[in-house]
Parts: sequence; structure tokens; C-alpha cells
Amino acid sequence: MDVQPRYVGAPAVLTLFDRPILAIETSCDETSAAIVHGRTVLSNVVASQIAMHRKWGGVVPEAAARAHVEAILPVIEEAFANANIDKSELGAVAATNRPGLVGALSVGVTAAKAIAYSLRVPLLGVHHLEGHLLSTLALDAPPQFPHVCLIVSGGHTELVDVQAPGKYRIVGQTRDDAAGEAFDKGARLLGLGYPGGFAIQQEANSGNPHRYALPKGLSGDTIDFSFSGVKTAVLRLTEKEGASLNVPDAAASLQEAIVSVLVERALRAMDRMDSSALTLVGGVAANLELRSRLAAACMQNGYTFATPPLEFCTDNAAMIGLAASYRLARGEADGWDLDVYPNAEL
Repeated sequence: MDVQPRYVGAPAVLTLFDRPILAIETSCDETSAAIVHGRTVLSNVVASQIAMHRKWGGVVPEAAARAHVEAILPVIEEAFANANIDKSELGAVAATNRPGLVGALSVGVTAAKAIAYSLRVPLLGVHHLEGHLLSTLALDAPPQFPHVCLIVSGGHTELVDVQAPGKYRIVGQTRDDAAGEAFDKGARLLGLGYPGGFAIQQEANSGNPHRYALPKGLSGDTIDFSFSGVKTAVLRLTEKEGASLNVPDAAASLQEAIVSVLVERALRAMDRMDSSALTLVGGVAANLELRSRLAAACMQNGYTFATPPLEFCTDNAAMIGLAASYRLARGEADGWDLDVYPNAEL
């Protein structure tokens, strides 16, 4: 992707909603509700479905939707209890309505509509990726705008020019599989279970990252990504080595192949975009090797670096509330016909 540096004017001024927001996130396999006031996260409750999906080795959409139905009301009640506020104090309700599993999204949006209607407060649908992009607002010292963001998850790997809240431009992206998908597939091939990212990280702690040479995807002066090749390479490695495969070394080598290219492309994007600030968000942002390598590289190059706390990396409602806060402050709201969209560009 040939991207020209963008003009950087005055830093964007962020105005936030002045009343508490109930935020709901049910895009995949986490049922989450949060109460957010401005940039302050008063509560953030997540009911995980990992144990249920582990026996299938991945997310089963129908089972995920049923689990959301069972969990949504208890999770919302717990969010209110933890925030120690009454429902009458709410100023708005926000929910992820795109992209994601259609059945899962429908559960969250339906609950949000019911609560917003009963309380006569505004309703807002939020893009899941915008939630991730603005999750760093939860930090005590959030990054200024504009900045470059590396978003890495099971379904997404993109470099985004975050010019201001609501103004985003994808400047680099995967041409096939996301990094998180490569972690998950690699973990299954190595017999490490689900979710793959955490399993690979744990196993890699005792492994040699240079034991097995694994491909890093695209070559040349690019800020795009490709992770399908490393998945195939791990399959071939397991077939070739068989019982003699050193699993910790294989896990460490896979982590090295993925992390090194993420760091390399992020730094190249920073130079190409003439930016001085980088953020790292998304589920794979919880990978400690990636966090530490990017932080060190940014320090070495004089860039500022920010990544949210681990609890705000994986899917959670707090990030949806943070994204909703600035949109609501601008007077944005949706009608009762708010729909869900399993596929939606940023």
C-alpha cells in the first residue's frame, strides 16, 4: 500500500459525554457490560465463553448467541452494582452493532434498545474496531491525535492513521489472515488448545525463538501483512518433525515470526506517515512480547507509545463506552430501527 505522509495540524480536541453511559459488547464470545463516564470506567464486567468453546477448538456462533442470552442481564446488573449508580442516572446506552457474529450482536443490541427505550435515553450503535482504536482513552495519559494505531486481533490486523476521533484511514492491512488467526491455528497444530494466543505465549516462555525458521510473509518495502504462509509452515513443520518436534521452540519461533513483522511494519508506517506516536490495541495487544518489543522500539526511535491495560485489549464493553462518549457529545444517536451488520468496514 503506497501511503503518503498526511498533513498534521493542531491536535484534535476531545469533548466527551457528560453523563454515565451503559455500554454493551457481544460481538463474538464475550458478554460484557460497562458503565463509562467521560474517560472514567466505573465498571467493566466480562463473562467469558472460553471454557465452553475450548472443547470445539474455536467459537461456535449458535452456541455463542445462546450463551449471550443467558449472560446478558446478569452482566448488566453486575455492571450497575460495581459502578454503584442507579439506572436513573444513565445518560445513554451504547452497544456494538458491527461487525461480528450476527446472532451475538443481536443479543446486545436488543438489550440496549430495551433499556434505552425504558429509560428514554439516547441509543447508539458503535463499530467494534472503533472501540479498540479508542481504548487507549482509558489511560491516565491518553495519546494525542493524530497518531498511528496498530490493531491486532483474531479477525483484524491493520495499521490505521487515527487523525481524530471518528476520522480513520487504514494505511496497512493483512492481505489474507489476521495475526490472531495465525496464533490460533498454530496453537491447534502444536496441540496447545484454545485460545491460541495465550497458549503460544505461555509455551514460548521456555522456547528458543530461533530454533525453527518460519516465514514472515510479504517482502519488500510494504506496510501490509500476510500470515497465511506461516500457518502453512507450522503445519509442514509438525508433519516433518513428528514426535521429535520441540513444542516450546516451535511456539517461540511462531511468536517471533509474527511479532517481529508486526514491529517492523509498525515502525515503517511511523516513518512513512511522519508520525511521532504509536498505539497498540486489540486482543493480540495482550501479548507481552509484542507489547515490550514495540515499547522498546518506540523508545529507541523517539516515538511515544501507548497500549491499554490488558483488561481493555480483549473484547470488552468499556472500550465501546469510550468510543460512544465522544459521539454522544457530538449529538449522535440512532433510532429504534438500529440494526446489526456482521461485516462492516471501519
